[in-house]
Amino acid sequence: MAWFHCFAGVAGDMALGSLLDAGADFDEVVALLGRLPFGGWALERSSVLRGGITATRAEVTATDSVVVRTHAHIVGLIAEARLPDRIATRALATFAALARVEARLHGRNVDQVHFHEVGGHDTIVDIVGTVAALEILGVDEVESSPIATGMGMVRSAHGMLPNPAPAVVSLLEGVPTWGRDIPVELTTPTGAALISTLATAYGPMPPMRVESSGFGAGSREIDDLPNLTQVVVGTRSTSHQVAGARSGPREDHGVADVPRPGGLGGAEADAGQPFVLLEANLDDATGEQLAHAVAAVLEAGAYDAWLTPVIMKKGRPGTVVSALCDPVAAHRLRKVLREETGSFGVRSSGGERWPAARTFGSVLVDGHPIRVKIGGGRVKAEYDDVAAVARQLGSPLREIARRAESSWRAAHPSDEF
Repeated sequence: MAWFHCFAGVAGDMALGSLLDAGADFDEVVALLGRLPFGGWALERSSVLRGGITATRAEVTATDSVVVRTHAHIVGLIAEARLPDRIATRALATFAALARVEARLHGRNVDQVHFHEVGGHDTIVDIVGTVAALEILGVDEVESSPIATGMGMVRSAHGMLPNPAPAVVSLLEGVPTWGRDIPVELTTPTGAALISTLATAYGPMPPMRVESSGFGAGSREIDDLPNLTQVVVGTRSTSHQVAGARSGPREDHGVADVPRPGGLGGAEADAGQPFVLLEANLDDATGEQLAHAVAAVLEAGAYDAWLTPVIMKKGRPGTVVSALCDPVAAHRLRKVLREETGSFGVRSSGGERWPAARTFGSVLVDGHPIRVKIGGGRVKAEYDDVAAVARQLGSPLREIARRAESSWRAAHPSDEF
């Protein structure tokens, strides 16, 4: 687990810097960020002093002047990057939180939200880099201290705004927070989105076997306050459970060793990836409404979602809507499931899963690109690509899928499927 100490607030670069300082491999973070399909940026790290404490400063430099992107554009970038599942899920959840707040503040539909500051290269790198660093460190759970904010006014793309900014206040709804009498933006929308999305509990440092810690530095020195975010990484424990915790950070976190989507860095080789299963029983929804509910929870970051027909009380036919998700996303997805289905209740259960390693590739069928997924002893063409090409060529779906998969096998005869 990781506990963030936000005594001087939190920003995206401070969260990323703290995790790098705590031992997340810089080259691996950069390699994962390199999967994002856009260029014109570089991530640099440096050691700095803030209030006499040595910390890591993570700084993004950009040569591309494009800074305004829609939420849909960013979702597309992350989807195209083919990141490990849990990295993509956490990043998408963070941007979804930002989009909902921006939509509410500016009276727009979520799909029409244009990100200004939070659509730039630096914010995308900060968010994806932070969740990538969490994955490299094997962090399953995130908790945080109450989050400090400043006061006064701050400048934004919309002009002068009160500090904390309206987006920060909205993102911190339900989160313990407090204000310092300092005219500085201590917590940014990016930092607030990361912590409010990822953290499942707030308070002092929980019982844990500490394995590493680090400080991420803000961009400026502040009188009488170290401008830092601290992170402490370790294994959760109780007063009766301290033996057997991991004695140090895992050694094997090269990029080549992140094949398992959402792979964990647990102490035991057979440790699975924790999940939460959310379910709601419905007996008054149409087929269209059920299909929309499944699509909504998948778009909100669920690993998978499905419908199961059941016979309910008094012999009424009904449907169970199920969504499998990361524990970090359970609170948000529970709300989506309840809102989209109109259910009076949602139940949850937990467990572990062991997703098989998989990689992705691409082949051409009559000049049309089709993505394929390779793993679990097989190669499988991506349905959306197959369906699109089948429509364009006027060919049966099964035939296009067969040709794509055969093409991959022919081009990789030495691979085991």
